[in-house]
Amino acid sequence: MTAKSFWRRPEGITGIIVLAAIGSGTGWLLYHFASTLIGWAEDPAVLAAMLALLGGIVYILLDPHARHLLWYFFKMAMRWITGLFVRIDPISMLKDHVRHLEKNLLALSAQIGALRKQIRQMKDIMETNAAEIQKNMALADEAKRQGDEKNLTLATRRAGRLQEANDKYSELHRKMDTLYRLLRRMYEHSEIVIEDTRDQIALKEQEYRAIKASHSAMRSAQSILKGNPDQRALFDHTLEELADEVSQKVGNLERFMDTSRHLMDSIDLQKGLFEEEGLRLLEAWEKQVLQGSSASTDSQKRKNYEDLL
Repeated sequence: MTAKSFWRRPEGITGIIVLAAIGSGTGWLLYHFASTLIGWAEDPAVLAAMLALLGGIVYILLDPHARHLLWYFFKMAMRWITGLFVRIDPISMLKDHVRHLEKNLLALSAQIGALRKQIRQMKDIMETNAAEIQKNMALADEAKRQGDEKNLTLATRRAGRLQEANDKYSELHRKMDTLYRLLRRMYEHSEIVIEDTRDQIALKEQEYRAIKASHSAMRSAQSILKGNPDQRALFDHTLEELADEVSQKVGNLERFMDTSRHLMDSIDLQKGLFEEEGLRLLEAWEKQVLQGSSASTDSQKRKNYEDLL
């Protein structure tokens, strides 16, 4: 998963707004106070101070360490400002994702319960039809023995129609069983994701407290000046990747639930109808997401982070 650019994050949007405001303010000041600045430049002492300020700006732009340090403090400031209005703490975002998953899990459980009820109704219909078939076949045998062609014809036709309906219901029952299996697999998968994410959050909170205690802003700045990576920034990046991964799983679950909900709405027990295309989509989703999720990438991300320390 590629890392998000700073400018694509919420704090990056804040940075763009702040830079635009600074640029606009500077332009406005230069436009309205140009004559005043020219007057100041006529004073040698003021001119020297202005040139020194300009030289300092040029130095910052040209010196990589100073530029990186300024960039670091700018990002920290934008992150602090953004945090006043938007929740950007990766751990808090992970907890929000877990709560969202738990809410979806309750809805999925309700879907499973509703489907089980429909499957039970389908079995009842098939059992009732099977009993009616046996009853009509017995009537047909009796009518045949008595030479009653009328009742023989009626009973055999009724039994045939019921058997045809049961054949249709049997196919529908098979599809409903497949959907039930998929919903159960998704439910179990979501439970694993929730418990696994909770465990990761607990570990990450411990790591975060340790890093926060041992790496102040000044130590991070000193590390950057020495050309070393900022460990806290690397840790935040790892958390953001984990939050993005969990967010993607939340989205996958919601798409799955939308498709399965549409499928359940399409079931017509009386007519034996079921949307085939939606079932194929869910089966493809199962192969792509559930089987692929067994090879989680989080352990590799954690290893990559530890290698950087």
